[in-house]
Order: sequence, then structure tokens, then C-alpha cells
Amino acid sequence: MKFIHTSGKRKTSIARATLSPGKGIIRINGTLLEHWNPGMNQMKVREPILIAAGAADNMDVRIRVEGGGVSSQAEACRLALARSLVEHDKKLQGVFLEYDRQLLVADVRRRETRKPNTHGKARSKRQKSYR
Repeated sequence: MKFIHTSGKRKTSIARATLSPGKGIIRINGTLLEHWNPGMNQMKVREPILIAAGAADNMDVRIRVEGGGVSSQAEACRLALARSLVEHDKKLQGVFLEYDRQLLVADVRRRETRKPNTHGKARSKRQKSYR
């Protein structure tokens, strides 16, 4: 079994996952998933493993994630983990797509850039006075 490297993005978060033979341990930035807070984000990251139902029991996952907030980091990790599991076992692709397409396809929405003369906002306009 070789190492599998994949990545996932969400907003400004980028997660890089490495799948390797092991005992089923998941680490995010060197921390065990069980110690990662808040718990809702733990469940988001664990979702692909629960759906895979035993396909990752003998695999270790190391994820490096940077940028963005905690929720977008969790979703980037989820995407990277699901992609690595699909690369390990192609039969999971149909299962993941049927469950939730966001497990394999990145959300392309990004922050709108700020425009000049708009008081630092993306869509605000200058106030007009007719006097």
C-alpha cells in the first residue's frame, strides 16, 4: 500500500490529507481528532469514515490544514479525507456522491473583493446628496 495525498478547499482554508497504512488514527495538525474542538466539527470530519463503513479501519490519516475559520477548516478536512478514501477504494465514489455531493466536489464560492470608493465594502455605493 502506498501513501495517498489529496487536498480539499473551502473558502480560504486548504487541507492536505495523507492516507497511510496504520491503526485508524486521524490527526489534524498533529492533534488527535478526538481532541479537536468544537465537537460539531469533529462530526463533520468523521462523516466520510462513518459512510465508508470499515474501509478506513486499517488506515492512518494525517491532515494539515491552514487558513480560514474553524468551520471552513473542518469542511476542507472532510473534503480531503473523502477524496483520499475514494482514491484508496473507487467503489466509495458512488456512495459518497449519493449521500452528499459536497464530500467530493469543492464549493467554489469565495469572498467578493472590495471595490474602490465604497467605504471598504464590496457592494456599498457612495451616498448622494442633491443639495
